[in-house]
Amino acid sequence: MAKIAFILLCHKDPEAIILQARRLTATGDYISIHFDARAGNDKFNQITAALADNPSVTFARKRVKCGWGEWSLVQATLGAVEAAVAAFPDATHFYMLSGDCNSIKSAAYAHDFLDANDKDYIESFDFFASDWIKTGMRGERLVYRHFVNERKHKRLFYALMNLQKRLGLERAIPEDMQIMIGSQWWCLRRSTIEKILAFCQDRPDVLRFFRTTWIPDETFFQTLVNHLVALREIESRTLTFLMFTDYGMPVTLYNDHYDLLLSQDFLFARKISPESAELKERLGQLWASDRREFAISGEGRTLYKFLAGRGRIGRRFAPRFWESESTLGQERELLMVVCKKWHVAKRLLETAKRVTRTRGLEYMFDEASCEIPHLGGLERTLEKRNRHRRAVMRLLFDFYGVDRLIICLDPNNVDLMRDFMNDQSSARILEIQCTFTDDYLIGHAQRVGLAHDGTPDGVVEHLLPTLRHEFDYEATRIREAGFSNHWRVREDRSSDENAVAIAEFFGCDMDAAREIAETPHLYSD
Repeated sequence: MAKIAFILLCHKDPEAIILQARRLTATGDYISIHFDARAGNDKFNQITAALADNPSVTFARKRVKCGWGEWSLVQATLGAVEAAVAAFPDATHFYMLSGDCNSIKSAAYAHDFLDANDKDYIESFDFFASDWIKTGMRGERLVYRHFVNERKHKRLFYALMNLQKRLGLERAIPEDMQIMIGSQWWCLRRSTIEKILAFCQDRPDVLRFFRTTWIPDETFFQTLVNHLVALREIESRTLTFLMFTDYGMPVTLYNDHYDLLLSQDFLFARKISPESAELKERLGQLWASDRREFAISGEGRTLYKFLAGRGRIGRRFAPRFWESESTLGQERELLMVVCKKWHVAKRLLETAKRVTRTRGLEYMFDEASCEIPHLGGLERTLEKRNRHRRAVMRLLFDFYGVDRLIICLDPNNVDLMRDFMNDQSSARILEIQCTFTDDYLIGHAQRVGLAHDGTPDGVVEHLLPTLRHEFDYEATRIREAGFSNHWRVREDRSSDENAVAIAEFFGCDMDAAREIAETPHLYSD
């Protein structure tokens, strides 16, 4: 059975470190601790005294003063790894952790998982070919020597790098190495760890190279594992769940994230808030349990992006210059059917096309697969259609040879509605307001990737109010826009009441409007 030696890098909160060490070793695993030398001796002595009688705990022989982005982090990791290899000869796996990490599965589940998968788990992407680095330096991390910390001595850091550039002092990357990059949170087999330690003894030139690279904890182990282990034995992923904000900072997790964390396909997670005592306690009890079944849905990152992104996306109000300089044509009429339930709008559109004999298209600005005539390339992607919205509509009027068209729109496309309503043409909006049951909202969340069949009920319960508020907010934005030619039909109104609005919107008689309002199964989900 798998036995894990946890490699713990930490620099604060000795009480939490002691508790973490006791929990992780209580299930038969081990831990090797490196406590940052910058933290002082008092806290370190507190940890060593509290864990002195635990044979499953060891410490790095030498404490290193660690700095973000420096070789010192790799040096500290190697020190803790060497101590673990010596102290725990029956450890089968070595798992990198920080003081902000917590388990999100049981030890029994983790052991079964590692027993069933004889692989190394480490993110491993080509440094130059991949897009793992989103912003900032790329090749400069490697080809120039970095002797000071960019965060502490920013001016000196860049002055030294620019001096090397001017003098042409680029250095060669070790010719037999393919530099890889990825997250520093890995889980490696004992055989791989032993190969890495032997390599460090045999190749001082490679260690010299990495000592002066920038942020080597994202490249050192990733490169060596790729160099020493067959690719078929490497799973290029981390077993530690983590998310990042728009600013590249780790997302902090709190007490109400418990259900979400358990449904992710990972063994640990970071970064847990120091104040989340309840979450840590529940996760600690879970680790000690014998639970082996977990419903894995894996929507955590998508869900976070959705929830955090409200207010940041789809908020463009001013038209682009190429849009404001063009018009659909004063003699033309654009009818917009707006509905969150796309199938409802599509049903009404089909009836309206037949009854009013008007050309119509479905969600051409919202649905990439919407059937649309060839317009010289502008129609190929949603991005192009929305960017050149007026040009696309002008081409459609010309293609069909008509002066009247119907289109369907999602309520979140208020900026597009505003743009068309401000055009010199005649534009109208018919808003179909539907009721949204919990079952529909759950189905919507699954369709857009915010939830899955296995998503825990607790996570869904937290999501439903947000989705309902999102739909209400979209309707509020349309109402606050103050469109003049704007009619509404509602699911909870009678056909006769809705027919009045439909007749005015389409400019048809009441019999035709009533036929549209009574479209068979119009509101069925």
